[in-house]
Amino acid sequence: MLRRFSGADAAALSAYRSDPDTARYQSWDAPFPLDEARAFVAEMAVSDPDGPGWFQYAVERTADHVLVGDVAVGTHPNGRQAELGFTLAPGHRGHGYATEAVTAVLDHLFRVRGLHRVSAECDARNLASARLLARVGFTREGLRRQHTWAKGEWTDDLLFGLLATDWLTRR
Repeated sequence: MLRRFSGADAAALSAYRSDPDTARYQSWDAPFPLDEARAFVAEMAVSDPDGPGWFQYAVERTADHVLVGDVAVGTHPNGRQAELGFTLAPGHRGHGYATEAVTAVLDHLFRVRGLHRVSAECDARNLASARLLARVGFTREGLRRQHTWAKGEWTDDLLFGLLATDWLTRR
């Protein structure tokens, strides 16, 4: 289930963002302190999921109401395009949760909000994320060599794009 973050999610968010393997390809560093998780959760609880800027959906496993990750949408001020990101907690990977959550968010972005394009990028070493993006329909559009200085090293970025016309004809 996709939903807003709530105050009860802060500890779980802090825990999975504190995992070094989870943080490896992300913009934050591990550990991710509980007070930062509380501030993040409070910000997302009042943010507009359909407005410009970033909004992150909590991904909850409905069987037991466990927070398993999040999907981020950064909507461009023009309201016609967005960037997508996602994180899944260790122990919950490999069960299809990320694919299901990303697919639901994309469907909402294209069918309900009427976006024209969604883009995504990931560290070129993050093969699991690149495979997920391809699996849900993104086209790999490029490679930016040594583009991002992250955690003390230059990293290559893979660029992906998905157009509404491609999404709607596939579905």
